[in-house]
Amino acid sequence: MASVALMTASILLAGCDTDQVSLATNAKANQPVPPKLLAAMVEKNMDLQSPILVRLFKQEAELEVWKQARNGQFALLKTYPICRWSGDLGPKVREGDRQAPEGFYSINPSQMNPQSAYYLSFNTGYPNAFDKALGRTGSQLMVHGDCSSRGCYAMTDEQIAEIYSLGRESFFGGQKAFQLQAYPFKMTPVNMAKHRNNPNMPFWKMIKEGYDHFEVTRQEPKVDFCERKYVFDAAKAPDAKRDPVFDASAKCPAYVIPEEIASAVREKDARDQAEYAKLVSRGTPVARMNTGIDGGMNKIFAAKIPEGSTGLSEGAEGTTLQMLAMAKAPGTIPGHVNPPKPNLDAVAASPQDEPVVAVSTPAANTRVAAAAPTEKSGFFSNLGRKMGMGSAETTATTPPPQATASVAPATASTTPTTAASRLKAAVTRFVPGHDKSKDAAKDAPKPAVAAKPVEPTKPDTRLAATRPALKPSVSDGAGEATQIMGAAPVVQSNSFDSRFGAVK
Repeated sequence: MASVALMTASILLAGCDTDQVSLATNAKANQPVPPKLLAAMVEKNMDLQSPILVRLFKQEAELEVWKQARNGQFALLKTYPICRWSGDLGPKVREGDRQAPEGFYSINPSQMNPQSAYYLSFNTGYPNAFDKALGRTGSQLMVHGDCSSRGCYAMTDEQIAEIYSLGRESFFGGQKAFQLQAYPFKMTPVNMAKHRNNPNMPFWKMIKEGYDHFEVTRQEPKVDFCERKYVFDAAKAPDAKRDPVFDASAKCPAYVIPEEIASAVREKDARDQAEYAKLVSRGTPVARMNTGIDGGMNKIFAAKIPEGSTGLSEGAEGTTLQMLAMAKAPGTIPGHVNPPKPNLDAVAASPQDEPVVAVSTPAANTRVAAAAPTEKSGFFSNLGRKMGMGSAETTATTPPPQATASVAPATASTTPTTAASRLKAAVTRFVPGHDKSKDAAKDAPKPAVAAKPVEPTKPDTRLAATRPALKPSVSDGAGEATQIMGAAPVVQSNSFDSRFGAVK
């Protein structure tokens, strides 16, 4: 009788789509809700089949499942660390950009995929009407298992099984669709201040309104679109005879937002703006634009993977990641998981916002040589004086101070930069704690020996002597002698495309 009831419910939910009968009959899709979650529902005064709501945060690499309690408000049931998401902070714009979508989406039973190649999944519904109005393209953007992503939000198989079961039960309870809210980060004043210079900020401020509506009401906000923007909790105007009709590309109709919601949102926004202004005035650092890094991973997973990195997600470095390595992971991490790494092709092709290190090296060496009188004489200096060739300060190869500015750039400009050198300079930007001055001292062109040899300075000698040993796992393709120091966390032996080249 239980099987017949499940089958009947599935058919009613699916309508004419007979494929959705498998929503209940597929073994993976019909796994029961775990006992621990059932106990949490009892503790939080929730019913098994009450409605759910899902929120996603890229920077925190977290997926939240909220569930409606018996008082009618939504409460947080469980937070799941995201195993992998791809792209950058910001919305998806076009097919193939690897971006995981941001915005508000609706998930109905037909979007649940019990026969997914990635264990289980559900379609986010991207693009929605707002995305389409802006000409944004893309398809099959999922929340799924297998911890691999090319524009999706990937969980472990155990995690997606739980999330899928919660969605299934909410449909059986009568929820027609559950809302998915996807954000770049938690929309707090601190995060807004950190990302204040990001070009996506106008879009983020717009979806923050929906974030605030949920925060103050703990109710699923009603979402509409008009004039290529989001509208939340719109209602019929007092003098209107019918409900407003919205079109994402058309002019907004007359509508109102219920005053109890509007006033609560205004108060919250005023508090947020005041805190934001304080943070900016105190000089809160602006988050760096990490163009080229492909997505992020929650730190609990990054700690379990050799050379693992949280990428664009918030994470811990050093001892904290090492401590997390002892914690139990929320699910099985597949052997093919690919932690976030810089997209080296994109970095090398993009213009650099920092000067190439080798350009400033000659000037730095010239300044060090000027301080030579305060240092003890070197071998070549003593040899030159014994041969009657004078001191290093009077050699013809040392340029006068007035010529330093003009000679150094000319020397740099006549040395063509290779793809390997540009790539090496780009990679060092992503290595935490990497000292570029050491690479500059190593890569700087050595002065030519003329009639009188140039005296090497002891600062350069000490730098060479204290330089850490090169890591054998890191190479720029020229052999061990040309490996990039300290680049192990951000350089992989195979490319992202070769790992996930298959089309979902």
